[in-house]
Amino acid sequence: MRRIIVSMWTTVDGYVAGPDDEMDWLMPDEAMAAYETALVTGAEALLLGRTTHGDFAETWPRIAGDEAEPPANRDYARRVDAMPKFVVSKSGRTASWRSSTRISSLDHDDVARLRAGGDGDLVVYGSLSVIAALQRIAAVDEYHLLLHPTAIGAGKALFTRPARLRLESAEPFPSGVTLMRYVPTTHEE
Repeated sequence: MRRIIVSMWTTVDGYVAGPDDEMDWLMPDEAMAAYETALVTGAEALLLGRTTHGDFAETWPRIAGDEAEPPANRDYARRVDAMPKFVVSKSGRTASWRSSTRISSLDHDDVARLRAGGDGDLVVYGSLSVIAALQRIAAVDEYHLLLHPTAIGAGKALFTRPARLRLESAEPFPSGVTLMRYVPTTHEE
């Protein structure tokens, strides 16, 4: 059965983007890139919202074929381009990208079908509306938060409702970013 892993870059004050989707606070380094590549290499598929899917469809196929890009970028891009992708879209207006399957919603039954469809991980990037839908039905198995040592004061939050998490591991990267792996818990644990 598939697990659902949310991988998100975040600030210490809990924002994943500025109020107008600004991401100028990111501090990428080679270790962070290696983590991202290992994550998608070990995953079975991506689960994305319509907007993130469209952004990825414009970016990763181009980088995958661009010999001027650094090898690490191309490796990541080739894997993301080739792997199966589930895109959540009620409207049906999705970008054309190979190995993409549209699903219209994420209720309990939809998520149960996604989980039963394989044995590998489903990785969610961006896609705050998808994450919110998964959070409402307690369907996220693990959060991989790449905590950037910066605060932006306002923006878009990953969590819009209370959540209790158990830290599984913390791995600092040379940039100062720390990969924090959390598992959701219940109040009784």
